[in-house]
Amino acid sequence: MTERTADEVDHIVAAWQRERPDLDVSPLEVLSRVSRLARHLDLARRHAFDQWDLVAWEFDVLSALRRSGEPYVLSAGELVRQTLVTSGTMTNRIDRLVAKGMVSREHSSSDRRTVLISLSPRGREAVDGALAGLVDDERDLLQGLSAQERTDLADLLRRLVLTFEQA
Repeated sequence: MTERTADEVDHIVAAWQRERPDLDVSPLEVLSRVSRLARHLDLARRHAFDQWDLVAWEFDVLSALRRSGEPYVLSAGELVRQTLVTSGTMTNRIDRLVAKGMVSREHSSSDRRTVLISLSPRGREAVDGALAGLVDDERDLLQGLSAQERTDLADLLRRLVLTFEQA
């Protein structure tokens, strides 16, 4: 076994093992690290989004539209499904993005009950710029892993996430 450098989680786990030897605290070895990585990722995302005057929810809505492909239009209902928020929350978000000139809203010509949201050129520029910055920052976060280790980690995390998403 190769010698490894201890991180803060190793110290926390060792302390809990000392103080509570009756508990199996091994889940902390994985999930406390995931939690710490999530904080680093949150900081990287804020950095990338700040460069384009966006916050996370704005990026989520704009990126759903951008990923939809030309002509970058989705119904409000589809945006609700993709971003996992309520319709009331989405209405508020769309209002705010319209005010910023990032999206436009119109009723469908085939069904007036359907509201269509279109990504504006300004919104596309912002989401494309934020995404480019984000993937650069995320690449930096993963620099300590080889390409194979990144693939292996992605596969393991996928398996773990699927246990929750399929439930």
